[in-house]
Amino acid sequence: MGLGPRSPHKQGRRFPAGGKRGRGAKGSGRPPPGRQRHPCPPPDGRSEPAPDAHLHLSPEALGYFRRALSALKEAPETGEERELMVHNVLKEVEAQALALATNRTGSEMLQELLGFSPRKPLCRVWAALHSNLRFVACHRCGVHVLQSALLQLPRLLGSPAEEEEEEEEDGKDGHVETLEELVLGLAAEVCDDFLFYCGDTHGSFVVRTLLQVLGGTLLESERARHRGSQSPEAQKAPSRECKPTDFEVPETFLNCLQNLSSCFLKDIAVFITDKISSFCLQVALQILHRKLPQFCAHLCSAVIGYLSSRNSSADGSPLLLFLRDQTSSRLLEQVLLVSEPPRLQSLFEDHLQGQLQALAAHSIANFPLQRFLDAITTPELLSPVFEELSPALEAVLAQGHPGVVIALVGACRRVGTHQAQVLQLLLEAFHCAEPSSRQVACVPLFATLMAYEVYYGLAEEEGAVPMEHQVEMAAARDLGEATVLGSLLLQHLLHFSRPCLILQSLSALTGPQLLTLAQSPAGSHVLDAVLTSPSVTRKQRRRVLKLLKGHYVALACSRHGSRVLDAIWSGAALGARKEIAAELGERNQELIRDPFGHHVARNVALTTFLKRQEAWEQEQGAVAKRRRALNSILED
Repeated sequence: MGLGPRSPHKQGRRFPAGGKRGRGAKGSGRPPPGRQRHPCPPPDGRSEPAPDAHLHLSPEALGYFRRALSALKEAPETGEERELMVHNVLKEVEAQALALATNRTGSEMLQELLGFSPRKPLCRVWAALHSNLRFVACHRCGVHVLQSALLQLPRLLGSPAEEEEEEEEDGKDGHVETLEELVLGLAAEVCDDFLFYCGDTHGSFVVRTLLQVLGGTLLESERARHRGSQSPEAQKAPSRECKPTDFEVPETFLNCLQNLSSCFLKDIAVFITDKISSFCLQVALQILHRKLPQFCAHLCSAVIGYLSSRNSSADGSPLLLFLRDQTSSRLLEQVLLVSEPPRLQSLFEDHLQGQLQALAAHSIANFPLQRFLDAITTPELLSPVFEELSPALEAVLAQGHPGVVIALVGACRRVGTHQAQVLQLLLEAFHCAEPSSRQVACVPLFATLMAYEVYYGLAEEEGAVPMEHQVEMAAARDLGEATVLGSLLLQHLLHFSRPCLILQSLSALTGPQLLTLAQSPAGSHVLDAVLTSPSVTRKQRRRVLKLLKGHYVALACSRHGSRVLDAIWSGAALGARKEIAAELGERNQELIRDPFGHHVARNVALTTFLKRQEAWEQEQGAVAKRRRALNSILED
């Protein structure tokens, strides 16, 4: 609402949920990251190779490839017939590779066909496109084919049996470049025209994927971006894992990665200020941080050195100007995330100290500040940061930047200091610190990001003595909708060394209120934290979870609640499992008919429980015994 800090007893309000971050998210203060650019002419007066004049793909050819793709999907996964089918289809692809790659429908089919391809046919298709590399890489459809070809490397690298077959085929069909040679050749060509490829709207995708393949690391963000360009069938691959995926690459790839990354240093100003080119440098920093950390530090030094050498701003370091810029702030976020503790300490002391509250209030600079807080791992850095930022928590929430507060709370959780202080400040910011009876209401307030008066619809005048918490009023009110950031805040607090107040507040909810939290897309993760936090004792956990007794069927028949119930079941003792199964068994038919409930019924082995309870108890006892044995091994 744009209001500054005020007394905790002034009229309440709802804190803005904060601007989203991403592709033109509403309220983010940033436009979408992409932009339409026409490919620049090649430098040095070189003429671009003219693409094949016959790029038209006939309806008959499209029909053939569509039928072939459908047949491959239905064929058995292994067998001589399938291998022959793949070989024949890709032989046809090789003859029309350029036309397929630059046709919207053909490109989507070719991407999927490459997923079936062995190494040798893939090399032949790649070689067929190579003579028109610039045209394909900067084409809105062709670029995705090149990406797909590069993304086959984790599957195809290092299969000895296939290497022997390739040697035999080479003798028959003549020499074809190996997959390694093709990747290194692509890297060499990109390196020769690095600024052009990085600055092109489509070509930059090839550079980013190439950097990942050379480093043997696929980033989830880039895999998701590529999956979005594929056909609906290709998008069905699961993407639950958010961590980067590593795979083995030859030593020559890592050497090439360093050579390619050195190109950033030649035109560092462009990669800092140009929106499209900057994405390539951001990906490079992530890969180098994992595989070549020393060179990553060198690249970070170059970025900070360049920014620090610009004209100083009126209010301090020149770096502050770039933290407020839409393009360079994104790059600085990545620099902060990959920086080691000594560099972070230096950045804070030289550039950020005394400016944190101003950055937290800025519509763009608050995002790199969040990443800075995410990167803090030492109490030596957290202490001065906390001292400077903590007095402004309520003002930051009022300005609609709760992400800064959540990041600060996350830093306190990670480092293990200032936890009691930040909790007290949160209670004051949400107007539930005084009188002390209000503290038990903190969970609904934190989850919804609402101050006490707003959540309960009170009209307290300025300067009036705040009223005591009314338990009956709280019990009669439906639980408000949990926000994503509110859920994250509660998850951090539950992982504090002493989460007693949060657990007391959860225990003060009614059964239907806790059920609403468990069924919420964001709120269900709060229950996950209750189940997994090492700070929550078994007794405290039982006190919270017993409120759900009588609501197990409603949980089981909910998309998010069923997942919570599965987690409760996994950690439950035999006695608790019998109680859950008995309650579910009373409405067995309803569970079986429900799209989520029937999975829970199967997980609980409800049919066995209802018909042969003794056998069920023996089975569950054996499961519990195996779990205890596994836990003891893991603890050792």
